[in-house]
Amino acid sequence: MIHIAAAGDLHMGPEAAGEYRGHLAGLAGHADVLLVAGDLTRHGTVEEGRVAAAELRDLGVPVIAVLGNHDYHSDAEEEIAGILRDAGVTVLEGEGTVLDCDGTRLGVAGGKGFGGGFEGRCAGDFGEPEMKAFVRHTKDFAGRLGASLLELDADITISLTHYSPAADTLEGEPPEIYPFLGSYLLGEAIDEAGADLAIHGHAHKGTERGLTSGGVRVRNVALPVLQHAYALYRLDPAAPPTRHHTENRVSAW
Repeated sequence: MIHIAAAGDLHMGPEAAGEYRGHLAGLAGHADVLLVAGDLTRHGTVEEGRVAAAELRDLGVPVIAVLGNHDYHSDAEEEIAGILRDAGVTVLEGEGTVLDCDGTRLGVAGGKGFGGGFEGRCAGDFGEPEMKAFVRHTKDFAGRLGASLLELDADITISLTHYSPAADTLEGEPPEIYPFLGSYLLGEAIDEAGADLAIHGHAHKGTERGLTSGGVRVRNVALPVLQHAYALYRLDPAAPPTRHHTENRVSAW
């Protein structure tokens, strides 16, 4: 059994330094890994990146993160990723990593992702160069995500993105902004790779639980949705592929 702690949209700033870390006390006694689904900072500044790194340093469990759109806002995403890596956080952007959790291999692949919308209400790479670039960015990432998931030599595989791969977990958000919250292309990549769980953030007014069109469980772990420091999911490697028991056991703030 593997226990996955997950949270997203931490939105760290200097005035809140140390606050989130206080809620992670004892994490090592509950989880095998912490997954962070993007938006570690508020405005994507290097200063905020340092705060985020300090919150996630030396927690007693591996920490795997992806960046979110807020982390790109000040064009310092590379510096922020470097600061996080220096603090021992594994930062993914279109690649994967494998951990040994008491003899069970846990594979995580992911990255920020991007928007575009969902079946029947999605953007297409047709017309203006700007629209083509918008959709092709998502297509390119979805291709890398799918390839990375397939390359994982693991007993359990998880997709970790900031943008959503399924419309289910966006319920509660205005439908007009769904194209800016995720894309069905991410879900298709996850389904084709046969991932066991997909974790994302970004949708602050969304819903925690959903499914891709292929039936992979999706969890929106944005803190405004969870209203807790993290969600804790239990995955059983002995269960049939893509149908692992995924139980939400939430650790209180």
